[in-house]
Amino acid sequence: MPLDAELLEILACPVCKTSVRLVKNDTALKCDTCHRVYPIRDDIPVMLIDQATIEPPTPSGAKA
Repeated sequence: MPLDAELLEILACPVCKTSVRLVKNDTALKCDTCHRVYPIRDDIPVMLIDQATIEPPTPSGAKA
């Protein structure tokens, strides 16, 4: 089940406090500011800094 749109609107990166977006076929949330990717497990976003991975920025206009 995909994340609720209202929930996605209020979620923010715990490091830099900016919004996140769905990536990887809706299995993760990415912060475009600090490039951390937070997993979604059993339809629950895991917004813990130590569970995030850091990915390089994607080229302009490309979606991960």
